[in-house]
Amino acid sequence: MNTVEQWDIFELVLAGPSAGNPFVGVQFSATFQYLHRRIHADGFYDGDGVFRVRFMPDTPGAWQYVTHSNVPALDGVAGAFACEPAIGHNHGPVRVAGQYHFAYADGAPYYPIGTTCYAWTHQPNALQEQTLSTLKAAPFNKLRMCVFPKHYRFNENEPDLYPFERRADGAWDFTRFNPAFFRRLEGRVRDLGEIGIQADIILFHPYDRWGFAAMTLEEDWRYLRYIIARLAAHRNVWWSMANEYDLMKKSVSDWDALFQCVQECDPYQHLRSVHNWQHLNAHDNQKFYDHGKPWVTHASVQHAHLDLVGTWRALYRKPVVVDECCYEGDIPNGWGNISARELVHRFWEGTVRGGYVGHGETYLSSGDILWWSKGGVLRGESPARIAFLRRILEDGGPLEPVQIADERWFAQSGKAGEYYLLYTGVHQPALLELNLPQGMRFRTDLVDTWNMTVTPLDALYEGHCTLAMPAQPYQAVRLKRVT
Repeated sequence: MNTVEQWDIFELVLAGPSAGNPFVGVQFSATFQYLHRRIHADGFYDGDGVFRVRFMPDTPGAWQYVTHSNVPALDGVAGAFACEPAIGHNHGPVRVAGQYHFAYADGAPYYPIGTTCYAWTHQPNALQEQTLSTLKAAPFNKLRMCVFPKHYRFNENEPDLYPFERRADGAWDFTRFNPAFFRRLEGRVRDLGEIGIQADIILFHPYDRWGFAAMTLEEDWRYLRYIIARLAAHRNVWWSMANEYDLMKKSVSDWDALFQCVQECDPYQHLRSVHNWQHLNAHDNQKFYDHGKPWVTHASVQHAHLDLVGTWRALYRKPVVVDECCYEGDIPNGWGNISARELVHRFWEGTVRGGYVGHGETYLSSGDILWWSKGGVLRGESPARIAFLRRILEDGGPLEPVQIADERWFAQSGKAGEYYLLYTGVHQPALLELNLPQGMRFRTDLVDTWNMTVTPLDALYEGHCTLAMPAQPYQAVRLKRVT
């Protein structure tokens, strides 16, 4: 009997018809069964008469399957395989945990520290390999990436592969997918998984000169079903419906329908979000897609003001991931020329308010190889400081809003009675007044977020107390209960 590791991929490959258009003419799927549970997974045509169906088993034991098709050669094929327990770094897919946070399927905590390389899979192979090498040494465990090629400033090169075949007249045939394109995409998703990175797959975007952003709703649905059939069995997949969805010519009801298509077609219910262009402000909550809708698992936000993270948590009652808060770089665009110090500040501000923040880098480079779009190498000063923050976060665990200082300007969070983290941001107090629980004593560290130092204080603190501070901005205070 074949064996597959828990949360890994079982794949069944069958030969079928290649005449006509098998992408639309052949229906192919399978039902997988473990004891009383049955899970349906769509298969897909991979070209040259090859049909595949992929499945990610979540429970160790003996699984059985049977195929379904309107083609006799593909229908009623039955078999079995054994699922063995996960080992090593295989923790399964990431899920929402504790309402505002994330964890792997096995319960191991996951703290998203993301970055963006929109079009890295559309670049020459050597550049893709360089991007992977960079990511291996970087602090990021999530990567935002587009399925479709991107047309935008600093990103105008023509890709060598496209997602669809062309008709005789040169127009795209949206009923015929290009298997080579999707094989490369899924290969890179697999590569990311091997180095512990979640692939946040951006399904649509407006920056297009090929016509992929202007497909009909029927064509969108066909594309979604195909890519879900190909990628959903990868445990490191997230679905982002769009980058800057509100620049596309789709109505809110269209986005609702596309979200529901993904929800219905994905057997594993991977995380689902959508990313805005227009900015929400404190007086207009209608500028975002409503992340409170049941098919949205978490809020994916573009915004420069990270002090609003608490507002979004309260509004949507879900995890808040600020995937874009402007990028470290030096390009002419204001969203891409903030300093490393400012980006690190925004990371701390959003994190200590109970959210998660994403990185991006846009330094001018020969050949227009900017990390945010094409990948390559990182040149900025923020990644090392983000790695430092990641260690602080992983040491303390999920952060919930708390109030240990009367000063409303400071971001404050932690676990009540156990652990606290306060960030001063742009403020530079020489004295910091805290209100800690009575009868509990806390060991305290001063954290310099830019210089990446942790300085333990000799005294233990409890109740109403005052800490001497260095009178410098971008400082944090970490308190852990000892008695």
